[in-house]
Amino acid sequence: MYSGTRHIARQLALAEPIACVDGSHIVDAGDDRALVTRTIHAGAGAALLRLLEEARAATFVFAGDQVFHDRAGTRFVSYVSLWSEQVVELGDVHDPAHFDRQGMCALVSLGSEDGIRDAERAIASAHGGELQTTSFKLRRAGFSSTWGMVVRAFGVTKGTAIEWMAARRGITVSEVVAVGDWLNDIPMLRAAGRSFAMKQAPDEVRAAATDLLDADTWRGGGIAEAARRSGLL
Repeated sequence: MYSGTRHIARQLALAEPIACVDGSHIVDAGDDRALVTRTIHAGAGAALLRLLEEARAATFVFAGDQVFHDRAGTRFVSYVSLWSEQVVELGDVHDPAHFDRQGMCALVSLGSEDGIRDAERAIASAHGGELQTTSFKLRRAGFSSTWGMVVRAFGVTKGTAIEWMAARRGITVSEVVAVGDWLNDIPMLRAAGRSFAMKQAPDEVRAAATDLLDADTWRGGGIAEAARRSGLL
């Protein structure tokens, strides 16, 4: 989210558009003005919240520039707070009235593998044309038995975000260089003219990129390596 990215933009003195929430929210880092906001349709969002409540999964709603959860999500806050510094606890996160005004950019659900996969199938069956999902096993220490699922509006990805940003710059996506390391990066890696996967990235992410970096997330330096190898430095 922009609230989890703003401090980096400030440190680098960036005054350019930044794509957040997998392209659902694009913000001008120069004046904090939202340029693109793509939210989940209210009807689909309400149905999704009911489904996740029935699944008894911990639910986190990304709305406005905050992350909302209830008591069921408390033990996962340290994981989810990587996306935003603004995490708010509600009495019941499954009440859609909380999000009527700002709309929901995305939802994250955390739970058992069976629970997450069942919820993903139910979403695909009932809302396949309105919502898209990505499920994965958490690889962070302390969450090894937990699975996660991200739900967003259909048709918006990091790939559509770089298409928007390229058009704004008056260039083609073939001139874009991208770096990624996770499943939600795949559309971006496929769209960019040259793309680099971090060394520790899952196989499907590595397969989507044109190049593989020597750098990994533990040693760092991936963006600098990609910039050098693509001739930007």
